[in-house]
This record gives sequence, C-alpha cells and structure tokens, in this order.
Amino acid sequence: MFKPLLVVLFLSVLSFNSFGQLLQGDKASFTEQDTLRGSITPEREWWDLKYYHLSIEVLSESKSIIGTNKVEYTVLSPFQVMQIDLQQPMEITKVLQDDKELKFIRNGNAFFITLDKQQNVGEVNSIVIYYNGQPREAVNAPWDGGFTWNKDTNGNDFIATSCQGLGASVWWPVKDHMYDEPDSMMISVEVPNLLMDVSNGQLLKVEKNRKKKTKTYHWFVDNPINNYGVNVNIGDYAHFSNKYDGEKGELSLEYYVLKPNLEKAKKQFQQTKEMLEAFEHWFGPYPFYEDGFKLVEVPYLGMEHQSSVTYGNKFQNGYLGKDLSGTGWGLKFDFIIVHEAGHEWFANNITDKDIADMWIHESFTSYSECLFVEYFYGKEAGQEYVRGTRRSIQNDKPIIGIYGVNAEGSGDMYYKGSNMLNMIRQITNDDDKWLSTLRGLNKDFYHQTVETTQIENYLITHLGFDAEPIFDQYLRTSQVPILEYKIAKNRLSYRFTSAISTFKMPVDMVLGEKVERMDVTTEWKSVELKEDIQEIKVNPNYYIGIMKMQ
Repeated sequence: MFKPLLVVLFLSVLSFNSFGQLLQGDKASFTEQDTLRGSITPEREWWDLKYYHLSIEVLSESKSIIGTNKVEYTVLSPFQVMQIDLQQPMEITKVLQDDKELKFIRNGNAFFITLDKQQNVGEVNSIVIYYNGQPREAVNAPWDGGFTWNKDTNGNDFIATSCQGLGASVWWPVKDHMYDEPDSMMISVEVPNLLMDVSNGQLLKVEKNRKKKTKTYHWFVDNPINNYGVNVNIGDYAHFSNKYDGEKGELSLEYYVLKPNLEKAKKQFQQTKEMLEAFEHWFGPYPFYEDGFKLVEVPYLGMEHQSSVTYGNKFQNGYLGKDLSGTGWGLKFDFIIVHEAGHEWFANNITDKDIADMWIHESFTSYSECLFVEYFYGKEAGQEYVRGTRRSIQNDKPIIGIYGVNAEGSGDMYYKGSNMLNMIRQITNDDDKWLSTLRGLNKDFYHQTVETTQIENYLITHLGFDAEPIFDQYLRTSQVPILEYKIAKNRLSYRFTSAISTFKMPVDMVLGEKVERMDVTTEWKSVELKEDIQEIKVNPNYYIGIMKMQ
C-alpha cells in the first residue's frame, strides 16, 4: 500500500508533472446507491440516533450470522419512512415497532421502513430489526472489509470484523452514515462455549446457554461510537490486564490474545502505557475512560475500533517489522499500537461527518506517529521521522474526496497530510501554541462529528495565521508547490508555481548564514542580498519542491 515519493525535494532542477485538478473539478461518476449510502437523505435526517442494542449469533460452519438490532431514536421532524442500511447478501426479515410488524421495501443496500405509529417531534421511539445471512468475507482485511473467518494454530475459530469505508452495514443493519452516532450501545454476541467474544466497551456479563452449549458476551459502550468502530472478535483468547494512571484518573487496560502468544503480548503490549503517556500529553485525556482501553489480537493487521483496538502486527516493532520512514525511528515502536490507538483521538473522538473528510482521521493520526517519536526521542527525531514518510506520497489526486457519495480521497491523506501539519507547525513557530491547539481540538470537538471547514477554521483561529491557502493547495489539489527562484546581481527573485492562483505561504529560507522568513505567493517578488549567494535552501520541514531558474 506504500509507494515511493514522486517528487524529489531541494534539487537545483526539478522535474514535476503531477498537475492535479481542484477537487471541485473531479468528474467521477456515481450511482444512486452511492448517493443513498453517502448522503443525508430525507429518510435519515428526520431522526436522531440515540441507542443500539445489537444482538447476534455467529455461526462459523456456515459463515453466517443471525440477530437483531434495536434502534432507539428521537423524532426531529414529522416523517413516516426510515432508511436503514444492510448490504447484500444480508437480509432483513422483519421489523417491529411496539410489537407490530412493519412494511419495508429494499433498494439495493438501503431499506425503507414505513412506520405506522405517528412520529411526533421530541418523542423517543424504537424499532427492532431482525436479520440474517452470510456477510461479505474480507479477502484482504482491513482494506476491503467484512468478516474474516480464520483458524488458529490449534484449529479453533479465529473470527473478526473490519469495515472502514465499506461500512458497518456490511454485517449489521444500521444508519450507515458518519454524521449520526448513538449516544451509547449494547453489543451481545453468542459464540461456542470454548470461545470468547471481545467487542467494544466494558464486559457486563457472560450468559451461559446450556442447551445450545454456547455463551453470550454482553458489552456496553457508554460513549458515542461511530459505525465502523463497532467490532466483533472471536477466538480462544487469553486475557490479562493492568491499569494506567492517566489525566482523568485510573484507566483499565485489557488485553486479549491467542493463548500461544500470551508471553510475547505481555512484553510487547507494555508499549500501551507509553502510547497513552505520549498522546495524553499531545492530545489531552484518552476520550473513553468509561469504556476502558483494549488491545485485541485479530487475524489481520489491525484497526482503530473504538476502545477495542485490534492488533495483528506479530508482536514486533515497526510496520510488520519495517520502518515506513526509512530513518530508523520507525523501529523504535510498534506501529499498530501507536497508529491505531492514535485514532482514539482522531477518528473515534473527533469523527468526520462525511468520509470525503477522512483526512481528519488519517492525517492527524499519521502525524501522531511523529509526535510519539518526539515525546520519547526529541523534536528533531520526530521531524526526521515525518520527513522520511514522504517516500510513501503519491500526489495522485486530492486528499479530500467527493461529498455525499461515500467517496474518500487519496491515500496521501496519511503522509502528505501529516507533512502538511508538520509544515504548519513550522510556520507557527510556537510549540506551546501548537500543543495547546492540538489539545484544544480534542477538548472543543469532544465526541463530535465534524466537517473539514470546522477543523480548518479552528487551526486558523488558534494558530493565528491564514492557513486557508495551504489547506486549499494540499487538501484540494494533488499539486505540490514548487518554489522557483533566480539570483542575478545580488538580487533574489522567487515565487510559487504548480499552485492555485491564491496560494501563499511564509517560507523559512536559508540565505548564507541567516534564516529569513519570506512571504511567497504565485507572483514574482525580489529582495536584495547582502552577501554573495548562489544557492538557497529551505527549512526541510516544508513539503515543497525547489527549482533554481537560470
């Protein structure tokens, strides 16, 4: 999933041919199903989601599930049709309200339920949805998503869900849009006696079903939770735990791994406390103290499921033993523990309303890797790490996707986004302000769904400079600005090219022995040099190209 950088920085001559178009000019075609999934339809907007109780039995022999989902909601405006999403080949078999069966129709992956009871503004009502089927099987989890049906080395079932992007409706009936989250949730999962289910939140009880020789694990989530953050993990798990003394008090840390891996996990998972120490420093308190924090071994690489972070990095540092930055710093920590847990702040606490804004999740969380390194090894180490990740940037299309059709943007939302943030920090040139802004984001948008403009405006206001042209350039186009310059008769001329016409940015230029901050736009500017200089350099934390003109 990672490819080499297409742009070589800080060369005297730069060849650059990635002339991306503004996001608004993207002419990709979308279907009715894309709109039903990705937009706030009339059948969604009239009701506010309050609570789910998802109750399922997982049948591994047939790779199927059967269950119910109770949906509680508040009526915001009078309307009699509700949209619930469930992807094919899963089927809704019955819907009840007040024990009365309701009529519904299906349009692809969207079900439209006609409510007989008058829906009055302010009322809290509920429906119960019955469903079953064989959910889509993940081929390459977590990137394609669905159910992963696997076996451990002892032949026991080893099963897990993952569904970011694809959507929670791949395996359960849900209001499958990011803008609305339940305030709390119950998850009940029935599994064979010898196995265990681990889901989100706190384990309330384990119910024995003696006739069926099964157990039902009941988990309660005491905070708002995004749809794709809900998960089921089933295996022959060993469990151990400890506590973390954090900013909001004592936090329970729970770990679930396959039994043969217990001793390796006890050693590797000690990094959990280091992660929490670093991220509570940078971002503020862990956002889900009531639900605890879990690391759960799964048969795929890992995912940021809220309070139930899944792990498959084979108990080693790096990304499957590799340093994604190529600097050596990436082998100082377990990538999955740090990156996926970083999403507790950016993705699970602060959640995008539309998947087109997924950069809010991935850019900040990728940047958190750099901050983790900085916290333990110093600022220059962290910045060396983030600069090293440029090797993965593609500059293929805009980072922000298309709104209203469940379309995410470029994978550059990871490391181009994190380099953009590191550059904004360089421009801010005030680490105390930068720290307070990162912590302020998680405080002021606590447990909220947000849009890109809210995050942009927050950063602009709290950092104290106009970063709007930077966001427009780096998020909404695929172009990397090139700083063109020429020197003639002790006069330096400079401008940006490969940039939108309104692009401007202060740049720290190294001129001989001095560092000068220049306000650079797309128009030529010039300044007299006080000494004989033939080349300029730029602070390496700027993600730009440089071209010397003859």
